[in-house]
Amino acid sequence: MSTATLPTSSIGDPADGRFGSGPALIAALLGFFVITLDALVVNVALPAIGRGLGGGMAGLQWVVDGYTLMFAALLLSAGSVADRIGARQAYAVGLAVFVASSAACGLAPNLGVLVAARLAQGAGAAVMLPATLALIREAFPDSARRAWAISMWGLGGSVGSAAGPVAGGLLTLIDWRMIFFVNVPVGSVALFLLTRTARSPRREAPIDWIGQIAAVAAMSALTYGAIEAGAVGLAAPPVLLALATAVVAAVVFVAAQARGKHPMVPLPLLRSRTMAISGAVGFAMNVGFYGMIFLLGLYLQEMRGLSALSTGLAFVPMALLTAFVSPTSAWLSARFGARMPIITGQGLMAAGLAALIAAPATAPTWLLVVLMIPVGTGGALAVPSLTALLLDRVPAERAGTAGGVLNASRQTGGALAVAVFGALVADRTGFVTGLHTGLMIAVAALAATAAVSLLLKPVPREG
Repeated sequence: MSTATLPTSSIGDPADGRFGSGPALIAALLGFFVITLDALVVNVALPAIGRGLGGGMAGLQWVVDGYTLMFAALLLSAGSVADRIGARQAYAVGLAVFVASSAACGLAPNLGVLVAARLAQGAGAAVMLPATLALIREAFPDSARRAWAISMWGLGGSVGSAAGPVAGGLLTLIDWRMIFFVNVPVGSVALFLLTRTARSPRREAPIDWIGQIAAVAAMSALTYGAIEAGAVGLAAPPVLLALATAVVAAVVFVAAQARGKHPMVPLPLLRSRTMAISGAVGFAMNVGFYGMIFLLGLYLQEMRGLSALSTGLAFVPMALLTAFVSPTSAWLSARFGARMPIITGQGLMAAGLAALIAAPATAPTWLLVVLMIPVGTGGALAVPSLTALLLDRVPAERAGTAGGVLNASRQTGGALAVAVFGALVADRTGFVTGLHTGLMIAVAALAATAAVSLLLKPVPREG
């Protein structure tokens, strides 16, 4: 569908109260930054959190997955919320919840409260993310300018995700609670910028409550089963019950989407080749990236004896190069088509992970630092092009929903990677074997989705 049907006033007509597309883009970028930062900033701080609040591996996995679980599960209906109440309005609500729950994380007196606050953080992030994409869609109706804007938006996410471990290490030197308090000033700036944009249009988009409840139940049960399997074994009754619940809830979800009057993920959208491939690619990429950060954050501290600061600094080269790579994605897409950066990015990620597996146990830390760079830069190269391609292929009224589906797939990949990989390394005597197994799973997933990405159709050039 051509984007030319969007009103030109959406890019910033002073007559309608908008101050230009700049504030909308910066607000969206800052939102994506803190969302991705908080998905990864806790990884390096996990040992310190464990010492401060107690809890074994399973408890610490929930500190990570409590956020990504609610984020992924609620993203599906959050896209509809953005369409229903308007992108700017939805973003403001989600951001307010995110900032408040971040403060609650920093003040948490015990592990249970911290996990509960992380769940609330994930809920706020879920409302925010698709709203940022819809906000960009409104502010940049021209596809070429929108591709550039999305690359800038992707820069915020890439820097946030790559800088998460670095910030975690630095802030943990002061107090691990600071990793959550940092969201308050950033969120306040984004809220101010929203006042410099006009209200977004509203569209009729009823909430699919059955589908949403089923999605939360399926993902919660699956994540719980994966985490507990590492602690009590796959054949334990609680694990089997959790996995059975996940299967039943997944069946209910599919039925609700097929037969419901107002499905949150319409079947025509799911049947779209671009949507299906984009979701699979996003899933595999986060399995690789989130899985690597989680595993290496623990490995460098618990197996090699590095401090939280030194572990965080180990991710600095990847973070710096990621910041430079993301803006090139739009240029590469314009010159060679979106498939080129998407496939190349996945290839770089797989190559970096494979090299980490092949590195000998005696490899110096600096070599591991170098081998992480392709993983981060590959993701930064692929994500903006993947997102821009998807938004160009869906109708404007489905932008929020499509963004929700894509990012739900990505966050599901991250949540399951932490759950499964954490189970693989729960036994410290087999940590290295578990680390290699986890990374091999990620390489296989990325190789498969890179091959499938060849089926992506290029977006027709507008005359």
